[in-house]
Amino acid sequence: MPREFKTYRPIQIARFVKTLFKGEFFIHGVGIFTFDQGKVLLPDVSNKKMLTIMKEVNSIIFNQLRLA
Repeated sequence: MPREFKTYRPIQIARFVKTLFKGEFFIHGVGIFTFDQGKVLLPDVSNKKMLTIMKEVNSIIFNQLRLA
C-alpha cells in the first residue's frame, strides 16, 4: 500500500523516497508515483503536473539530500 501525502511537500517526499529507496507514494489531487533506486520514476508524460512534481522531487534528492 503506497504512502499517502495529503499535501504536496517536496522536501518531505524527497526524504521519504531517499529513505525507502523503492516503492510507491500517492499525493491527493495529483496521483500515484513509483520510485526505485532513490529517485522518482517517469510518470504518465501527458500529465504535466505529475511530470513537474517528479522533476522537482528528484532535483531535491540529488542537489540537497545527497550532500547531507
